[in-house]
Amino acid sequence: MDVPDANDDSFGIEVILPDGGKTAPCCPHGPTLLFEKVSKGGEKGRRFYACSACRDRKDCHFFQWEDDKVSEARLLAREAENQSKRPPLTQQERVKRFKKLGSLRLDEKKFCQDCQMLLLPAEHEAHSSHRSVGVSSAQLRRPSVLLRPLLNKKSNAQYLFTDRSAHFLLDSLAALGYNKVLCVGTPRLQELITLRNLEGKHEPMKSLLLDIDFRYAQFYSQDEFCHYNMFNHHFFDGKASNAVLQAFLTESEGGKLVMVADPPFGGLVKPLANSFSLLSQTWRKLQSSDGSGADMPMMWIFPYFFEPRILECLPSLTMLDYQVDYDNHPLYKHGKTGRKQSPVRIFTNISPKDIVLPKDEGYRFCSVCQRFVLSLNKHCAKCNVCPSKDGREWKHCSTCEKCVKPSWRHCAPCGRCALPDHPCGLSEGTEGCFNCGSLKHKRKACSVQDSQRTRSNRPNAKSGSKNVSHCPNQKPKAKRKSGAARRARKLAAQSE
Repeated sequence: MDVPDANDDSFGIEVILPDGGKTAPCCPHGPTLLFEKVSKGGEKGRRFYACSACRDRKDCHFFQWEDDKVSEARLLAREAENQSKRPPLTQQERVKRFKKLGSLRLDEKKFCQDCQMLLLPAEHEAHSSHRSVGVSSAQLRRPSVLLRPLLNKKSNAQYLFTDRSAHFLLDSLAALGYNKVLCVGTPRLQELITLRNLEGKHEPMKSLLLDIDFRYAQFYSQDEFCHYNMFNHHFFDGKASNAVLQAFLTESEGGKLVMVADPPFGGLVKPLANSFSLLSQTWRKLQSSDGSGADMPMMWIFPYFFEPRILECLPSLTMLDYQVDYDNHPLYKHGKTGRKQSPVRIFTNISPKDIVLPKDEGYRFCSVCQRFVLSLNKHCAKCNVCPSKDGREWKHCSTCEKCVKPSWRHCAPCGRCALPDHPCGLSEGTEGCFNCGSLKHKRKACSVQDSQRTRSNRPNAKSGSKNVSHCPNQKPKAKRKSGAARRARKLAAQSE
């Protein structure tokens, strides 16, 4: 089968959102997404289904052409595979187990680090050869510290808020009067809400965690956690989880709800926005019979360079200047300057002027823009906006009639601002071939590369000579980077 290469530079992959008609086939992560390969000229390619949560087929190898006729035997085999990869316990079994664990004495509570699960006394013997440790009540309230974070950048990478960012989010929501928080992929925020409720020093809050990591189910009751895939709006436990969600979204008298979502940064914006819109629609219908009214208040946490895509899908959102940082991310840390600052921001439909950013962390209020911004984000009188996106002071280009990054210079031949060492003569968004430099094709379609590949695949001569390069001055071909790695490199270059 000729499988489309999502890393092909000559093509783009477009997500076709479900319209309520044809039912998508399922993989272990729920209903798949429909993709379409689109050429640079706009020509449509053949459509296919692939996993919604995993970008690498090594993690989920599901693939099916849209017009394929799937045999009964293949459907049965697929269902058997999906069943084999589901969590070992059903929701009802998890609830019973949660109650049993809650009734144990502290010295009976153990956690298996190898299996990443809490153990009942009857299971201690079976895990005797594993690394098992006792757990305290404090540790049970911080499962994100106890569990080993998932770090696959192409599927389920878990980067966890620092206490600084988590406290800022919760303090801001409390100041705005929210007392119910729908935590979508934000386990640290869920934990902090639980801890504050136990302290009794703040107004109590309710929270519900929706997460694809089913390991969190062993730490929460049925009303506090739902196994959920935010890329296809799929609840793994079906109607039971939907009932929990609807009960939570129903605001009782005096209740005020907000959603906080922190998706994997490699995730596709379009399906994420669709899922958040569906959650908002569910909330809106529960507030009024005709489903009219305002959207559900939300905060979507994502890197600033996705702003155009996010606003294209959800134009009611606004990006705040607050820099969100993470405990276990090597780069996204607080206190760094220049390009090393965290690029992660908050996109929200809550009025920006109502969200107070801390002055002691370098934020100020712009009376013209009516919002809090970073101190270096100076207001531009010509643009009538505080323009910086990355935390540095931007400068105004009179020729382009807009503010640009401080490292950019205006290029007359290109008619735009760009880095000083940019390939002059290229229009914005055009790179040409990385292999030979031609502007007429992309690297994948380069004949020079094809000839090099042909030569490198020839068998050695029988004379026993060593493998000598035909092009001694040419650098050895580097290992090809994944699509995610190349996109990250491109975004990093753009932020300079």
